[in-house]
Amino acid sequence: MNTPAHLIIGAAAFGRPDAAKVTLAALLGGFLPDASLYLMAGVAIFGMGISPEVVFRDLYFSDAWQQVFAIDNSFVLWGVACAVAVWARSAWAVALTGAALLHIALDFPFHAEDARMHFWPITDWKFISPISYWDTSQGGAVFGVIEMVLVVALTIYLIARFRGRWWRAVFVALAALQVLPFFAWALFF
Repeated sequence: MNTPAHLIIGAAAFGRPDAAKVTLAALLGGFLPDASLYLMAGVAIFGMGISPEVVFRDLYFSDAWQQVFAIDNSFVLWGVACAVAVWARSAWAVALTGAALLHIALDFPFHAEDARMHFWPITDWKFISPISYWDTSQGGAVFGVIEMVLVVALTIYLIARFRGRWWRAVFVALAALQVLPFFAWALFF
């Protein structure tokens, strides 16, 4: 799934209108499994001048990058962190780790050749899905529409739950980041 969708889903599942810290943690948890990709790709493209084609064709699949992705996309590591958060009865930590686990759970069935080692450090095995969230040759176009509808529905749900203008603006902005590229691509192609 695309990152803005993960943030919206994390906020819908774990955010609390009466607890800004918990909602911010849910948003952060929805982002953290993708953070290393943004950081490494950003440094490679903008800091080192490496072309996006090389970054996403070669570096993304390198052993070094895959090892980083194994750490921040591990059901095992996030599961242990979530168990500690539940044990400590920390609402913000449960929201953070729960949203991260939800992110990983939603990515797991929709990554094909770009799959991650979700059960590291127990195993390096990857589930290579027949369905891709982005590759149109593997259902990406259909999945994109489903993902967009889900984001719009959850954004409406969040706007109904959260009365503050700031929160509503955040959710609408995230939904726009998810939905607008879909329409832009449809117009141009």
